[in-house]
Amino acid sequence: MGGIFGTISKKSCVADLFYGTDYNSHLGTRRGGLATYSSEKGFVRSIHNLESSYFRTKFESTLDKFEGATSGIGVISDTDAQPLIMNSHLGRFAICTVAKIVNKDELTQLLLEKNMHFAEMSSGSTNPTELVALLIIQGKTFREGIENVFHHIKGSCTMMILTEDGIICARDSWGRTPIIIGKKEGAYAASSETTSFPNLDYETAYEVGPGEIVKIKADGMEQIRPANKKMQVCSFLWVYYGFPTSTYEGKNVEEARFTNGFNLAKTDDVEVDCCSGIPDSGTGMAMGYAAGKGVPYQRCIAKYTPTWPRSFTPSNQSMRSLVAKMKLIPNKAMLKGKRVLFCDDSIVRAVPASRQCEGAFRPGWLEGVPHAYSVSSIGIRLSVHQLHFFQE
Repeated sequence: MGGIFGTISKKSCVADLFYGTDYNSHLGTRRGGLATYSSEKGFVRSIHNLESSYFRTKFESTLDKFEGATSGIGVISDTDAQPLIMNSHLGRFAICTVAKIVNKDELTQLLLEKNMHFAEMSSGSTNPTELVALLIIQGKTFREGIENVFHHIKGSCTMMILTEDGIICARDSWGRTPIIIGKKEGAYAASSETTSFPNLDYETAYEVGPGEIVKIKADGMEQIRPANKKMQVCSFLWVYYGFPTSTYEGKNVEEARFTNGFNLAKTDDVEVDCCSGIPDSGTGMAMGYAAGKGVPYQRCIAKYTPTWPRSFTPSNQSMRSLVAKMKLIPNKAMLKGKRVLFCDDSIVRAVPASRQCEGAFRPGWLEGVPHAYSVSSIGIRLSVHQLHFFQE
């Protein structure tokens, strides 16, 4: 996955850019980057590895280098190092993306045959953001270049482009990943997550549609390309990726999870003593299930939050399993002798829920009562299976 944030202001934007980007940190764990523009310094960029530390820790001490900037973009990336700064016939610009390009190798070969070259590498292969940038500069305008990206890639690509006079925001042609526009007096912002807005005093002003291109400036927004009519937004935004306070397409993440659990409880005939969520993304569904079932919500498993990241994001199975085992701690006192139903977002690569079920069934902890998708007296319900309850 990954998250992007951009802001442009009539005064310094550095603090908003820093915190707004940080509020996307739950979307990635590998790279973080900022790029700014000011008339005095031009383009300034910084990229850090986040695999062993957090975004704020890496960037807080270096913010002075961006002093005086009135516009900027930031990215939390699970793949390549970005933003990149390019110089072309379209002018100088910085670019960051949230992209999954299935035909990356094919497009790389196509561009090499046109005598283009790649300066950036990502994990030994083409940097996807540079690939997107090279497709853009084949166009006579930014709109034509972005449409060239949409035409050539198989997969998904949402992007922000920082120019000398604004920020161009382009959502994936199918709308799989979002861009939301926020505004406040003297400034505009764009973000993958509306969670970035409240504490920075932005109000949600507009949701960019699939394939739509807009340009924001400190005093307004203009549409460069209208939205496509069809959308295939990623449902996992509500189930897993999204932060509880974020809203996409008018539907709040926590509300969706709560509603999924509540409606499931009304149709589920299993008898339980309490309901518990697999933190963090299973918590909202569990609270909804408990409310719908009329049973207590109890924290039978607690997440050790200070140090452990999401178990979905590490790149190899052994590390995902280790993270899933170590970050979630069963509470014996809350489990003993109870019929517990756990709610989780999904079983992605079969990590968190399966590990915790295995850890909970230790001799003497629980009496055995078989449930659907269960072992002994624990049942599991998945939010992803209940999305239809939340559709209009």
